[in-house]
Amino acid sequence: MIKLVRTDSSNIDFIELVKQLDAYLKITDGDEHDFYNQFNSIDSLKHVIIAYENNKPIGCGAFKPFGSTKVEIKRMFTLTEERGKGIATKILNELEHWALELGYSYTILETGKRQTEAVEFYKKNNYLIIPNYGQYIGVENSLCFEKLLRYEKG
Repeated sequence: MIKLVRTDSSNIDFIELVKQLDAYLKITDGDEHDFYNQFNSIDSLKHVIIAYENNKPIGCGAFKPFGSTKVEIKRMFTLTEERGKGIATKILNELEHWALELGYSYTILETGKRQTEAVEFYKKNNYLIIPNYGQYIGVENSLCFEKLLRYEKG
């Protein structure tokens, strides 16, 4: 059974999972890894989800505020041997619910075009491709997504 835990970026299990994510991304990003890595600091993430199975951390994800109505999904990762079991979807759904609880209306995120599994994963979870935002404007390998969580009141 998968157990999801809300925590923050000081959690040692999260830190260890992110080390594995960074090692994976260093290979897939190639020469562009240092550019992307500068935007992936986990020093002050206050909204982190870790998935556990039999008390073993097997996946993670996080978000950080991006303006008053959006959060940016960060650091999504599932151990290679645990992929294909719906764990990432559970993590993403929990992050979306948490963002809604805090009053946010949208999630946004960036992934690299070379992360084909990630691109398909976000499309499958109803994320729509949007123009690149922020530091990703003009970055050829970046693909940005957005999802409406609920309609804004107004």
